[in-house]
Amino acid sequence: MTDAATLESFRLADSFLPVGTYTVSYGLEQFIQDDRVEDAADLEALLSTYLRRQVGPAELVALRAAHAAATEGDLDEVCRADRRLSAVTLAAEFRESAQQSGDRLLSLQTELRDEAMLDRYAERVDADDAPGNYAVVLGVATGLAGVAVREACLLCCHGFVTGLLGAAQRLLSLGHTDAQRILNELQPVMTAAVEESADRGLDEMAPFAPLVDVLAADHERAERRLFAS
Repeated sequence: MTDAATLESFRLADSFLPVGTYTVSYGLEQFIQDDRVEDAADLEALLSTYLRRQVGPAELVALRAAHAAATEGDLDEVCRADRRLSAVTLAAEFRESAQQSGDRLLSLQTELRDEAMLDRYAERVDADDAPGNYAVVLGVATGLAGVAVREACLLCCHGFVTGLLGAAQRLLSLGHTDAQRILNELQPVMTAAVEESADRGLDEMAPFAPLVDVLAADHERAERRLFAS
C-alpha cells in the first residue's frame, strides 16, 4: 500500500474518528445485566463468538463486496451489498447503530475526499436506495483510498473489538491490562474471521448468533440503558 493508504487506514482505525461507535455495545450491556458476562474470560469468549458468527459471516462479506465494487466503480453492487447486510441483521438496534455510524463516516468522507463515487453513494443513501451500513461505507472508503481489502477487513475487526472493550471498561470495570490481553488473545480469531470471509459471496452472507439476537431484543425493551445497543 502507499503511505497515503496506510495513513488513511490509521485514521479509520482510530477511536478518535467521530462516527459515534462509542455509543454502542452490540448487546454487551444486556449480557452483563443478565450476568452472562461477569469477567474478562467471559468477555473474551463473547467477543470471539461475535467475530466468528456475526462480524466474519456478515460485516466482512459486505465490506469485501463494497470494496471490490467501489474499486470497479460499480455503485449498484455497493448498494446491493448494503441492502443485503441490513436484510441479514436481525436485531433492530444493530441495524440502526450500523446505519448511524455509517452515515457519520460517509458524511466525513464526502467532506474530506473529492470522490464522485462517495458523492453518488451518499445520494443513494439519502434517497433510501441504500441503508448506508458502517461496514459497507468502510469498504467503499478503504477501496477508494487504496487500502488493501485484507487490511480493511482486519481494520474492521480491530475497530469492532476495541469498541466493545471500551464499552466493557465502563460496564464491567475492566482494567486496561485485561483489555489489552483480550485484544492480544483475539488476534488469531480476527485473522481467521478475515480469511473465512474471503470464501463467501453476498448470497452466502449468513450470521448465526441466536443468543446475541435474543438479548439484543431484550435490550431494546430495557427501561435503563447506557448504550444505544
